[in-house]
Amino acid sequence: MTDVWSNRADAYRTSAIHSEGPDLDLVVAWCEPAAGVTVLDVATGGGHVARRLREAGATVVTVDPAPGMAADTTAPAEALPFADASFDSVACRVAAHHFSDVVTAVREMARVAKHRVVICDNTFVSESSEEADRVRDPSHVRNYSAPEWHSFFELAGLEVADEQFMQRPLEIQPWLDRTGTSLEDQARVRELLGDRIEDGWMQLPTLVVKGVKK
Repeated sequence: MTDVWSNRADAYRTSAIHSEGPDLDLVVAWCEPAAGVTVLDVATGGGHVARRLREAGATVVTVDPAPGMAADTTAPAEALPFADASFDSVACRVAAHHFSDVVTAVREMARVAKHRVVICDNTFVSESSEEADRVRDPSHVRNYSAPEWHSFFELAGLEVADEQFMQRPLEIQPWLDRTGTSLEDQARVRELLGDRIEDGWMQLPTLVVKGVKK
């Protein structure tokens, strides 16, 4: 899927829902950016978390498996090429549903963090919604529930210090266009999502979790 994501890079750099929002504000705030603070942005995508952290004075290293995302380092979240406790904070926003092994990824983020890990992702709604995500984008693995995220953090040796649940408004057509979804598949996605879509928009349930090293 790496080449697919490289081809999508520009679409994600300019995507409104990725470049702004209260979830982005919270991820940045919970990383506690300031001069002298180091942060690793995992699966940086369009680089929006990194941009905001740098604006707040932090020193940021970005990592992403897709070369086209132009991260500082090309690597998957499940195998971060950094020493233990290399960064004050580690952030990962709206990417974990693509990870092939989410538990290993969270463990890796905890390993390279000195103090805290902040993860934001869409949460599970239903199996039909999961199928819609996979039809739209075959690289989608799964959205997880809040209790599942708590278990992932526990397995990684992280204590949940704070969390916030929110709804993010998603415009359907640009969302389908970003992944080049065929017209036939677009119709299937809309069918699977059913009454979650209203006037061309859908609410995305989203969880932001901050874990601290035990």
